Amino acid sequence: MNVVPLRTVVEDSGPVQRLGRLMSADADGLLHVEAEDGALWSCRRAASCLLKPQPGDTVLLSGPDSRRVYLIAVIEQADASQSRIEVPGDLHLSAPAGEVSIDSATDIRLRSAAGLEMKATQWSLDAGQAQCHVADMRYTGQTLDATVGRLRLVGKLFESVADRMVQMARSALRLVDEVDQVRAGHLDVRAQETAVIHGKHVLLTGKELMKVDAGQIHMG
Repeated sequence: MNVVPLRTVVEDSGPVQRLGRLMSADADGLLHVEAEDGALWSCRRAASCLLKPQPGDTVLLSGPDSRRVYLIAVIEQADASQSRIEVPGDLHLSAPAGEVSIDSATDIRLRSAAGLEMKATQWSLDAGQAQCHVADMRYTGQTLDATVGRLRLVGKLFESVADRMVQMARSALRLVDEVDQVRAGHLDVRAQETAVIHGKHVLLTGKELMKVDAGQIHMG
């Protein structure tokens, strides 16, 4: 039974359409509404009423008879500063012949208790400020182009694997507190002006050949 009138005796025959004020809501979704004539109705929210009613809201009850009455709409909110669209199952927004837009004057937040999946032929994000916190993230794609004014990466471990790596910069600085090692099949280091290798101990060894060639060589 969807409706249980608690005060005024309601006739079982004839359609019902009344305004009322939502008094409370049970955990199982049963809503208790006080109609304008003082009668209390207990009913369910209609599937078409996506806006979740809150206590104090002015709502519309409607049905074919007094035993089949539903809360079909929220007419006026007691607190219009917050609105919540809620459905009992999965929610799917679809525009087969157009686009879906979500506009906000302030922030937009996406929260998921499980995973977040985004599929698109083309994806665009335009925001003044954005924060992304993901416990475990994997990216797979053909091309990734990024243009930023400043890039900073902080982590405990950084690994990069590629068939070919190219880095270009006007100036570069690398600071290593402990050991800096390079393992290469061929190592070619060139400087147009000056190349300086300085250390407390400097060792240069060649297994078969070491060649030092210059217009002037100073040792000592």
